[in-house]
Amino acid sequence: MASSEFEKPRSVAEAIDAIEATYELMLAYAAQGREREEDDPMGIRQALRRASLALDVLDAATPRDLGSPGGAVEQATGDMLAVLKQDVVKARAAFRFVLAQRSIGSQMIDNINASIHVRALLTDLFLIDEALKSSDMP
Repeated sequence: MASSEFEKPRSVAEAIDAIEATYELMLAYAAQGREREEDDPMGIRQALRRASLALDVLDAATPRDLGSPGGAVEQATGDMLAVLKQDVVKARAAFRFVLAQRSIGSQMIDNINASIHVRALLTDLFLIDEALKSSDMP
């Protein structure tokens, strides 16, 4: 992977894209039936590292980062961010656990794909991504 792919996403939208791309890669990797990650042309470990950086961006997000104009919308956005941040903590723990392993096989990735914590994070992101698109955020 190119070094630019290791850069920390700069916005919530970029962080969402990075995590969604990692999830798509994880689905493909899980389907390969690899026992170990040696000679992994897909770069699962690098993708998980980039997703971890993206989680840092989400953890620091504010309602303004989601284009909230203030008032009641800002309160509702803040409430949703509180839920997201709880799910970020849990998904980050799962990603870090996998990254700490000596080798990452397809079954391990299949298990993290099935993790309720990762699924909750993805569901939050799908919802927030739609809100960003409807608000025409960059």
